[in-house]
Amino acid sequence: MAAKSSTGIPLGAAGPHAVQPLPDKPRFGKPISEPDLAAWNIDVRTPDGQGLPAGRGSVAQGRTVYAAKCVACHGADAKGGPVYGTMVGGIGSFKGAPRVLTPGSMYPYAPILFDYIRRTMPMDRPLSLTANETYALSAYILNLNGLVPANAVMDANTLPKVQMPNRNGFIVDDRPDAKAVRCMTSCK
Repeated sequence: MAAKSSTGIPLGAAGPHAVQPLPDKPRFGKPISEPDLAAWNIDVRTPDGQGLPAGRGSVAQGRTVYAAKCVACHGADAKGGPVYGTMVGGIGSFKGAPRVLTPGSMYPYAPILFDYIRRTMPMDRPLSLTANETYALSAYILNLNGLVPANAVMDANTLPKVQMPNRNGFIVDDRPDAKAVRCMTSCK
């Protein structure tokens, strides 16, 4: 007779359980296919834009996408809203105080803006924007910062050519204790 709880619910068997032999190798998941991997391989090399996808978007299209998907958090004309601060202005503010952190003031390369928007926005649905929408938003924000004209169209060729004001505002950290050497074989 099997054991039961005080309310009459049968409890597990009290005897020994059959032990299943383990396979020779662990079998975690399955090998990933090249198409599956390609969907996650979305990094963009920022100095030259290598890895930017096909697509294009204009400042005018970006204004429309912004009004539909961004204004609630970022406010009118990207000047700050209930969730996020401004994305406009601040150019040159890193030379004094206060520093105003915007794409125009801190990004050394324009493809960073595309990469950031694509990976993180909208906040409640990251990775949901199309390449065309992301290019359009990039064009719109760059225009609001005075970095591209109102008729600009961004794509994989034009975006890396945008000269960002803080491009030369970074220095190489050449301190001896800050060097990192990537180990590729026989690492210890």
